[in-house]
Amino acid sequence: MAKVKSSFVCSNCEYTTAKWMGRCTSCKEWNTFQEVMDQPRSSRAQRAAASLSTDDRPQKLSEISLEGGGEVRVRTGIGEFDNVLGGGLVSGSLTLIGGDPGVGKSTLLLMALDHFSQRGLDVLYVSGEESTRQIKLRAERLGIEGQHLHLLSHSDFTHIETVARRLRPRVLVIDSVQTVHMPHVDSLPGSVTQVRELAHKAMLLAKQSTTAILLVGHVTKSGNLAGPKVLEHYVDTVLQFEGDGRTALRILRALKNRFGPAGELGVFEMVDQGLREVKDASARLLHERIPEAPGTSVLATMEGTRALLAEVQALVGKPTPSTPARTCVGVDRNRVLMLAAVLEKAGLAVHERDLFVNATGGMRLDDPAADLAILCAIASSLLDRPLPDDTLLLGEVGLVGEIRAVPQPERRLREAARHGFRRAIVPPGVARSVQLQGIELLPARRVQDAIRLLFAR
Repeated sequence: MAKVKSSFVCSNCEYTTAKWMGRCTSCKEWNTFQEVMDQPRSSRAQRAAASLSTDDRPQKLSEISLEGGGEVRVRTGIGEFDNVLGGGLVSGSLTLIGGDPGVGKSTLLLMALDHFSQRGLDVLYVSGEESTRQIKLRAERLGIEGQHLHLLSHSDFTHIETVARRLRPRVLVIDSVQTVHMPHVDSLPGSVTQVRELAHKAMLLAKQSTTAILLVGHVTKSGNLAGPKVLEHYVDTVLQFEGDGRTALRILRALKNRFGPAGELGVFEMVDQGLREVKDASARLLHERIPEAPGTSVLATMEGTRALLAEVQALVGKPTPSTPARTCVGVDRNRVLMLAAVLEKAGLAVHERDLFVNATGGMRLDDPAADLAILCAIASSLLDRPLPDDTLLLGEVGLVGEIRAVPQPERRLREAARHGFRRAIVPPGVARSVQLQGIELLPARRVQDAIRLLFAR
């Protein structure tokens, strides 16, 4: 009998080695290697053959017809969910939705399946974690009847595939991918080998039918969706459902989307009856803001094609003889350290003080346009002087203190004007190119100019 060979794969970056290592030499993460049993050559050949189309002749792009097989989208009936997907679920697509346990992934998907069911479409919800009775109890709490919603509690993907091919549902949800296994694969559920094989089979099932498949994956301690990173390469769309646990707000992000723009964002609020859409996310993120409070500022960020207003808070402590703290929540720590150095160069010293910066509402601000708002919030807390409530801050800050232009300024400023902001400190190029009614644009070329406009009164 031939000896079965194995290798070790990093679950974070897929680096492969013949021996187990404590730390990955590629991505530098610790304890990410998992053993993968190499498949026999015949098994690999069969899997490759199964993925081939019946017509494997190369075709010219101009000869390919889309009649009867073009992109068909089905709306979920949840507006925020549809926006993140780019207009709805695409038939025959494979989507991964990940998030921390308990954030509301199953609730969101049950609500979406209920909307499909109300339109007379057969849908299938498969759970490897809960019994059908447990799912029924949750559905009753959410007010879901589901005449065309079918439930299955099973962890064998071979059986799930058989049921799906017989029922031919419009949408199939597998919750979660870590609990479902392939019986012919000799490894535990959730391992790299299991997830890779399951993702491949799910992809074939989706492409060979009109069923849109959604895979649910939990986020690991390292922040990876569904554990092994390899799963993200198989799917068409990767969604991440976020919640900080301190508020009822939930944020759905599109990290990858082959059928629409990536980076789109949807906002929900967890209530007793399930998830409720937040139609005006900017108003929701700012409604708890305290006016005339030092250390707070407002910016307009872009999430995909959507402009959102967000609040940044900063707290600067008293000088300390020990190493000062630098704590950042929702913003990049290295970026904050750079802005603190720029502020120091402008004449406001914070190097001996504790510094805390927070993006409120569970937001994660990766947009460079937030630089000026973060810097001015720090200056406001340091000087103990509040910023004007009706002033928006918009601009990227360079290392020499210059304020640089940001993309799509008109869309950002229009959102600010809609929520009552009457002034905006912007880069000079934006002030020259954008003309909007109801909001005054104040150009600032350098950080010192912005500080002078805000505090010279």
